[in-house]
Amino acid sequence: MSRSLQASQGYSDSQGITSARTSIVQHYQNQGIDITDIDDVWLGNGVSELIQLSLNALLSDGDEVLIPAPDYPLWTASTTLAGGTPVHYLCDEDNEWNPDIDDLRSKITDRTKAIVVINPNNPTGAVYSREILRQIADIAVERNLIVFADEIYDKILYDDAVHHTFAGIAPDVFTITFNGLSKAYRLAGFRSGWMVMTGPREHAASYIEGVVMLTNMRLCANVPGQHAIQTALGGRQSIKDLILPGGRLLEQRDAAIQALDKIPGVTCVVPKGALYVFPKLDPEMYPIADDRRFVLDFLRAERVLVVQGTGFNWPRPDHLRIVTLPWAKDLTEAIDRLGNFLSTYQPPKN
Repeated sequence: MSRSLQASQGYSDSQGITSARTSIVQHYQNQGIDITDIDDVWLGNGVSELIQLSLNALLSDGDEVLIPAPDYPLWTASTTLAGGTPVHYLCDEDNEWNPDIDDLRSKITDRTKAIVVINPNNPTGAVYSREILRQIADIAVERNLIVFADEIYDKILYDDAVHHTFAGIAPDVFTITFNGLSKAYRLAGFRSGWMVMTGPREHAASYIEGVVMLTNMRLCANVPGQHAIQTALGGRQSIKDLILPGGRLLEQRDAAIQALDKIPGVTCVVPKGALYVFPKLDPEMYPIADDRRFVLDFLRAERVLVVQGTGFNWPRPDHLRIVTLPWAKDLTEAIDRLGNFLSTYQPPKN
């Protein structure tokens, strides 16, 4: 990127520079996905911008989007901002946080326009099987729905987990896949992401026209960050060193799980991907009615920041998200502090 700064001082094509989009096409072709045209690729200022753009182009007031619970909350917020209605389908903690397909199906109405699939999932770390993805695809085909596949953590996998790209599982579904440099390449500040359209689009012409219009209105994405994409995708994938045995990310995940296991009344499904743990606090042992108040009390008392589960649109105040990026010894200390705090915590009476 630094070598390209001189060439990055003007606007680029609104969809992104050719070299980056070509490398993205090749990246997905190598995964067996049917894509040949760089015009099916849009570059953005991170996935966050592209989520908002893609929903703004799709939704009219009252249109519904099916979003997992728990979710990355930008999906819910962006749906609301675009005039739509977020409808949350449950993921099943007793089934390794996989989507509850029956619940998903039951929440489809005549106003439903799309299904969001976050895989690997933030905040649970679940990685979905081919079978689960195909079941979602079958529903999308049956009801003529777009699938938004948020796959920003696709290279951050642990143990025996395998990531399946939704577009590869479902060539018969109009899919928009989101990814970028922020997570696997540890370049969050570069604000460099992309979205890729695949699958049938006979009835999507007006939607694509809307995406093009909104893309043109913001001129272009950050050009220096675009220049990093080709080298990132085609170069050495250093993330592998971090997730294999002995790798820092794997060790930190393991340290978090081991520390949580020591706290009475706390359980946690072991995440197979991403950068988080999402433990459950037994409501019988910890009758917390306001988890936002709880995390603020914990922050004030122990100087440790976690995020309440309801912040990820989980319907009950019985979960927390802990980021597993700190060093293992720091994670262990932080979670030990959580255990000590829980042992004496008395929720305030309203």
